[in-house]
Amino acid sequence: MPQRSELVSWDEVDRLVHHLIPQFSIEFDAMVIITRGGIVPGGLLCEALNIQDVLTAAVDFPFEVERQAAKLYAWPAFIQFPDDDQLRRRQVLVVDDVWGSGRHITAVKNRVSAAKGSPHTCVLHFNPYRSLFSEAKPDYYAATTDAYIVYPWEVDRGSDKVLLERPE
Repeated sequence: MPQRSELVSWDEVDRLVHHLIPQFSIEFDAMVIITRGGIVPGGLLCEALNIQDVLTAAVDFPFEVERQAAKLYAWPAFIQFPDDDQLRRRQVLVVDDVWGSGRHITAVKNRVSAAKGSPHTCVLHFNPYRSLFSEAKPDYYAATTDAYIVYPWEVDRGSDKVLLERPE
C-alpha cells in the first residue's frame, strides 16, 4: 500500500514553529541541528528562542541492499558532530524536521548524552507509525502524522525553477 504524502506550506511551517514555542519549559544553552532536514526548523527555532550556540550534526546509516533487515541495526556514522566540550553540562535542543524511523535523532540524542550534555529532542512532525522505537518519542513536537511529509524547502518551486532554467 503506497504511503500518503502531504505537502506542507511555509505558512504551516510557521504555525508549527509557533505551536512548539510555548512547550519549552527550560532555557537551552545550545542547539544541535541535524542536517539536512533540521536546518530550516532549527534556524527558525534558534531565532525564536534566542539560542546563540547553534551546532550541526550529520549522521549516516549504512545501506545494505542485500540485507534490508540489517540496515535497521546498523551503527550510525557521524559525518559531522560537535566536540564534547561544546555539549558537556549543557541543556541541548536537538532539532530535526520529522521523526520518521527515529534513528537519526535518537543517535544524536545518545551522542549528546555520552558527551555529558542533557539532550531534548524536537521535531515539527512525529510519525509514530514509522518509528522503530515503540516506547520513545520526541520530547517536543508540533504535530502527529501518518503521512510522508514534504516540506516547502524540499520541492522545486515554480519561480525558483524558472530562474534556473536557460531561456530558449
